Amino acid sequence: MRYVHSIILSGCFAMLAAVPCVSQQTQVSAPQASTQTHVESGSITLEDAIARAKSNEPTFAAAVAADKVAMLNQSLSRSALLPNVVYHNQYLYTQAAHGPSQSANASTAATTSVPRFIGNNSVHEYTSQGVVTETIGVQQVTAVAQASAAASVASAELEIAKRGLVVTVVGLYYGALAADHKMAVAQRALDEANSFTELTQYREAAREAAHADVVKAQLQQQQRARELADAKLQSDKARLDLAVLLFPDPHTPYKLVDFASPAPLATREELEAVAAQNNAELKSALASMHAASLDVTAARAAYLPDLGLSFNYGIDAPEFAVHGPDGTRNLGYSATATVDIPVWDWFAMHDRIKQKTSMRESAKVTLTATQRRLIAQLDEFYAEASVSRDQLQSLDQSAATARESLRLVRLRYSAGECTVLEVVDAQNSLVAAESAREDGILRYQTALANLQILTGTM
Repeated sequence: MRYVHSIILSGCFAMLAAVPCVSQQTQVSAPQASTQTHVESGSITLEDAIARAKSNEPTFAAAVAADKVAMLNQSLSRSALLPNVVYHNQYLYTQAAHGPSQSANASTAATTSVPRFIGNNSVHEYTSQGVVTETIGVQQVTAVAQASAAASVASAELEIAKRGLVVTVVGLYYGALAADHKMAVAQRALDEANSFTELTQYREAAREAAHADVVKAQLQQQQRARELADAKLQSDKARLDLAVLLFPDPHTPYKLVDFASPAPLATREELEAVAAQNNAELKSALASMHAASLDVTAARAAYLPDLGLSFNYGIDAPEFAVHGPDGTRNLGYSATATVDIPVWDWFAMHDRIKQKTSMRESAKVTLTATQRRLIAQLDEFYAEASVSRDQLQSLDQSAATARESLRLVRLRYSAGECTVLEVVDAQNSLVAAESAREDGILRYQTALANLQILTGTM
């Protein structure tokens, strides 16, 4: 692993190494930590949505199961280093070389104890022994390290799966909120169109405006009604997509907790330091690199001999007893030591080492690519968040200006100083400005969430 760390420190992340560790207070804070409004009973916050999705999403459940299996494999590999103890019991019967009918006296009776198969010890053989076995070798020790590396990879993959799930939930959550906001914008636009239609009808009745103004206002009113229907449809679709991840029944009604104002953006230096420490993709690449190196070590260990030890204690006698008929003590022990030295396998181990070396080189390339991709994503997401944050104030000003413009144009129309087209144009400008403001808030919240996911703070 020494050369792996040198890759990180001297490669793409050299600029991150000089940044001091970031305290918990300086990390990117989740939006709900600072801007969440009062939570009503039955409402769903972003944290609640993420927690519910973790229990309902099958891909994340599979990653959790894989992580548990890897942890158990690590425990099993450690157990393989310890001696195995077995209480072995066996009864073996072998046909006698001479039958009992041929035994005429005591001297010939003794021949009945001779088994017909020369490989067996007696006609009746009882075995009751405690057996302790142990195999010592580099491969067994390396297997523990391999299992630990595999557990690290599984843990990192679980974190990646969690981040992917969070990305999906955040996108759906903010998308549903934005759809609700746009529906509110469409509702206000329809209310304005209804009010303006009544105004044109009143002025027509007072002989102050032509019927063409009423027709234009009614056309605008009908357009706003269609836009409201479309906005409601988009809101229902967005909420249904989110409900699929949150509830067993997608038709379960729920309310999303809105945010009073967007959360602040941390500095670039803070984000770089946190990303270097907590990025899940980088952790996975490092763990995969370590596992690939251990695979090469395990393949090379096949050239070394293994030492096998076995110790037996108990009885292995023609009688199931501690002492035989003649007083001989049957209880005893035996020990064996075995060393198997590899000699020739037709280059199988040589080729296996080449395979593992190739996989290690691939893991090395993946690691460096992950580092480069992390830097690029950090630049991209931070630039997106910075630009969208700087535009929020301008979007708010545009919406306020468009609202004031509509108010003034309506006053001028009521006084007969402007045409109906100017009022319609002001209405369209207000709808466009409010919709752009909602899109800008969604853009900033999404970019901020991507930064938090990238740096491991969400």
